[in-house]
Amino acid sequence: MSNPQQLRYSKEHEWLTAAEDGVSTVGITEHAANALGDVVFVQLPEVGDGVTAGETCGELESTKSVSDLYSPVTGEITEINEDVVNDPSLVNSAPFEGGWLFKVRVADEPADLLTAAEYDAHIAG
Repeated sequence: MSNPQQLRYSKEHEWLTAAEDGVSTVGITEHAANALGDVVFVQLPEVGDGVTAGETCGELESTKSVSDLYSPVTGEITEINEDVVNDPSLVNSAPFEGGWLFKVRVADEPADLLTAAEYDAHIAG
């Protein structure tokens, strides 16, 4: 498993792109997708919703369990990935590409986001 170096990661297993024009893309990591098992349902925040770093903003349901989705940053949702809503398996098959979850206009990025190397150490225990 290789976590892309250019992303930042939360301890709750979300990833975040660098902001482009103030907007970042968010998804869950391959580690989280594998732990969840086959994702069969995705509940995402709606465009215009405000999200707060570290707080629940959605839900992922798999054949194994239901897991909360946490926002890694504070901001406003600008787009959701309709492809994932229609085909939740994208979260498993392409967690860092087509399986992204939402885009957020970042108002505040917490200082405790991890680099890829730090996230690797975090999941290694």
